[in-house]
Amino acid sequence: MKIIGLVTGPVQENCYLIWKEDFLLIVDPGAEAARLIAEIEKTGAKPAAILLTHTHYDHIGAVDHLRDYYQIPVYVSPLEQEWLSDPMKNLSGRHPELGPITARPAEIELELKEYEIAGMSFKVVATPGHSIGSVSFIFDKFVVSGDALFKGSIGRTDLPTGNLEQLLTSIQTQLFVLPNQMAVYPGHGEPTTIEIEKRTNPFFNA
Repeated sequence: MKIIGLVTGPVQENCYLIWKEDFLLIVDPGAEAARLIAEIEKTGAKPAAILLTHTHYDHIGAVDHLRDYYQIPVYVSPLEQEWLSDPMKNLSGRHPELGPITARPAEIELELKEYEIAGMSFKVVATPGHSIGSVSFIFDKFVVSGDALFKGSIGRTDLPTGNLEQLLTSIQTQLFVLPNQMAVYPGHGEPTTIEIEKRTNPFFNA
């Protein structure tokens, strides 16, 4: 299985393309739909679904364009389904310079379980604290952590439904239990590993 990260939009959000053989998953297409399509075409794989770690505006800006272009479903936490179409809840309403950023409701609401889509298996775990419906996607050799865990940091907890204690617990109980060598692909910034964050992340090594 292959994964590449593409930095998109003014907030430098990471969109990930994950593919195996003929099919591909798109995680958090935040912006720059035309560029994302060009990168997808380079893989030679056919998109099968869009997965969302959460629904803040910087992670959803290209959702509808890619969904319509490839005719694929969107998966989201039921706790943030309404946020997709509500600029105040997805926070784009706080940034009038961007204009409202919205997406239509997702076709599928995620459950906390194992999924297999187009031959690619992953587990969905709840990692709230940055936002109430934040989830992480655990694949065989890596995890896509959204805005929960970053290299050397964690997601903001000063936004609506954010909670520092909840986020720290999420990371400790859902991510730090993963194998040390597992790669972590965050919603912003560079990749890291579980071992590095357990050992050096200042939020857990005060």
